Amino acid sequence: MDLRPYQRASLDALHAAWARGDGAGLIVLPTGAGKSLVIAALVRETLAANPAHRVLVVTHTRELIAQNHGELLNLWPGAPAGLYSAGLGRRDEGAQVLFCGIQSVWNRVPEIGPFDLVVVDEAHLIPRDAETRYGRFLAALKAARPDLRVVGLTATPYRLDSGRLDEGPGRLFDAIVYEANVGDLIYQGYLAPLISKATATALDVTGVPRRGGDYIPSALEAAVNQDWITRAAVEEMVGYGQGRRAWLAFCAGLAHATAVRDAIRAEGHTCETLSGETPKRARDRMVRDFREGRIRCLTSVGVLATGFNVPQVDLVALLRPTQSTGLYVQQVGRALRRAPGKSDALILDYAGLVRMHGPVDIVTARSAAAIRGRESEVRAKACPGCGALIALNASTCEACWVEPESEPEGPGHEAAADDAHPILSAALADWQPVVGWSFAAHARSALPDALAVVFHLPERRSHGIVLDLEQVGYPREKAVQWWRQHGGGRDAPMRVAEAIAGRHALTRPEAIQVRASGRLTETIHYRFGDGRTFTDSRRVA
Repeated sequence: MDLRPYQRASLDALHAAWARGDGAGLIVLPTGAGKSLVIAALVRETLAANPAHRVLVVTHTRELIAQNHGELLNLWPGAPAGLYSAGLGRRDEGAQVLFCGIQSVWNRVPEIGPFDLVVVDEAHLIPRDAETRYGRFLAALKAARPDLRVVGLTATPYRLDSGRLDEGPGRLFDAIVYEANVGDLIYQGYLAPLISKATATALDVTGVPRRGGDYIPSALEAAVNQDWITRAAVEEMVGYGQGRRAWLAFCAGLAHATAVRDAIRAEGHTCETLSGETPKRARDRMVRDFREGRIRCLTSVGVLATGFNVPQVDLVALLRPTQSTGLYVQQVGRALRRAPGKSDALILDYAGLVRMHGPVDIVTARSAAAIRGRESEVRAKACPGCGALIALNASTCEACWVEPESEPEGPGHEAAADDAHPILSAALADWQPVVGWSFAAHARSALPDALAVVFHLPERRSHGIVLDLEQVGYPREKAVQWWRQHGGGRDAPMRVAEAIAGRHALTRPEAIQVRASGRLTETIHYRFGDGRTFTDSRRVA
């Protein structure tokens, strides 16, 4: 099975969690990272190991149902797979592998029968309340088969109203078993690079009331749907969009989306509006014409933020202010897929979302309670040299390498008319020569000993990492990968003492490059004397 390394690692981590007896797990993969292929591989591996098992893959839209079903058939043409979806006109309730929509099956457990594994795609759409359709559906399946295994896949493991999906009372998932970082996958070439431009037009939501942690839709639309603002934003969008293939504009309401559509048409470009009220056939036609280049832009309200797969998207206009970190990440994620002729994607942030939530590769989940009273908190700062938005803890700017000011200024809703505003946290450090390294045992009270590796750098500086050779599952897999990449051979040591004794077999890297990829994680790039490179993401040692 031709899985990318991170896709393979996600399934290995899931199997390791199950081997430990852990409960429902979450796999977190960015938009465009291939969740459908991971699901297909999981289904095939499950049936290969347990031929009599039944697997149910459930999500919320017919597009995703068909996409996941099609991916399995591409991988395994003879798969015993069926569909149960009113939107697709199929009810194959007896299929061994059933792809279904939650709206169609939530109260049909007796009809579809018991299952051994349930895979929930776009798991962030599951509310915390156990009395919802998802809650009742999963409870009924567990009642029919108590040893049921459940796994969720999502790009955003949190909700505005209830925080992380694996935390708090009433949660349906117990832990995140694997998470891939957006910045790492861009660096490795799996996702499209993102860039952004400062917009002279900014949406002002001062005084807009909130309910349930986010802005009240009617009040938000009234604040931003003003003709002069729309015309100014569209004029910028059209200017920046020259030479770009496919534009998406996320809007605050149907009237707002229609106004943006009309303004784009007035500039001489084809544009249509999609909403939850758009009839199914019309929506299919619009998306098909957009994918094939007959429509330049789609304006959206309440749709397209999840489950929309058009890799050609190379411009996203954020015209809907939101306190929801998940919605922000999902909207930006529409541009992450790679496509022929697409070198990068442009994000135009009229809504101040980058400043509010932070660069997209280091955003953190915040519950509604944490957000209240902190609406003016700035989660990114501007470089004084070029205006690039970079992480608050970044010391340099990738765009111009000017040292930023130590303190951010202002709440970030004002207009900014500088140059590039990167939406990524940016700033890889310089390559640092490795002048030596050392190995030692790292004792921990609640976990097996780990191998501590310290890279000695010029000017008596150093950088340390920890390898979990004596653990199982994903931590062990990461340590083995590191050992092999450094020339230690396929059979990595099982014990720290063995690793220390065998350290002379390893090849020391010529230089390393380190960047933060989150508050507690980092990405290390290793360069060897033969020109070979290796990238490793891990928790901060």
